[in-house]
Amino acid sequence: MDRKKIFNPHGIDTLNERKIIKGNSTNIFNLNNVKYSWANYLYRTMMGNFWIPEKIDLTQDRVDYNNLTSYEKEAYDGILSFLIFLDSIQTNNIPNISDYITAPEINLILSIQTFQEAIHSQSYQYIIESILPKEVRNNIYERWREDKVLFERNSYIAQIYQDFLENPKDKNFSKVIIADYLLESIYFYNGFNFFYLLASRNKMMGTSDIIKLINRDELSHVIIFQQIIKEIRNENPDFFEDSIIFEMFDQAVKQEITWTNHIIGKNILGISEKTTEEYTKWLANERLKGIGLQPLYKGFDKNPYKQLERFADTDGDGNVKANFFEGSVTSYNMSSSIEGWDEF
Repeated sequence: MDRKKIFNPHGIDTLNERKIIKGNSTNIFNLNNVKYSWANYLYRTMMGNFWIPEKIDLTQDRVDYNNLTSYEKEAYDGILSFLIFLDSIQTNNIPNISDYITAPEINLILSIQTFQEAIHSQSYQYIIESILPKEVRNNIYERWREDKVLFERNSYIAQIYQDFLENPKDKNFSKVIIADYLLESIYFYNGFNFFYLLASRNKMMGTSDIIKLINRDELSHVIIFQQIIKEIRNENPDFFEDSIIFEMFDQAVKQEITWTNHIIGKNILGISEKTTEEYTKWLANERLKGIGLQPLYKGFDKNPYKQLERFADTDGDGNVKANFFEGSVTSYNMSSSIEGWDEF
């Protein structure tokens, strides 16, 4: 893989020559002339969904946190630690991917994603400073040093990113794209469901509201990588090896189940080792179907946390859905949103 030039005067910007990777664009952002129209729609929606965490009042959450059980506090702190890692690594890594993307309209939405990941990191800081006791705060950021399960999770995805950065060959790029898709589409959601479970009991409602906003952004990031993978597979049929994709998915699912059982355990009503396995494997099957592959886990075709969707608003009037072609990503707006998804 060759990193694209900042400006390529010998590039050709005709649409029939444009490609997601290995193209020859000038890298001028002519957004009146795009090949991947889905990127334009997604860009406009992501821009319309701008928000800042400080608009959400966390005063009651500080009271609620003091009344959580010790198990709930442990899960709350540990999940925050993992989410901080996910958004930190994405903020750093997305520009590395964009350096090798040769379709300007895709570079544009990746730049918006990078900004959103930074907002998420700010959101976790706001939660920590507003809710957690001072003696707990630093431990959230340092937990990976002491928690072996968390360190292994962090190391797995970080190593794939680092391998590509140090050796940007085709195989490493294909793996880093799948790793990004796994991070955006698998790794967040057991943690999100924990916060929605608390909200279902009228606990930590402000935290849940912030998680909803992050959840909405992450679903748009799922869409980005779903579409990138499908476009690359269409333009370069041999670029991805299905066996490697399935292997990476299986590893990610195993790690997600191990981590969730480790940090949540058996002591929080509504979440069990059984529901964690059912949910994670169901979700993985859905994400595989989203990129045109067959499900990996037979018999895992139902979401055991369906009742929590009303708290996430993933299937309500807001139509926050992981499949770009099913609806809009427009709920919980703090700014005006652009209409027009139904016409696509």
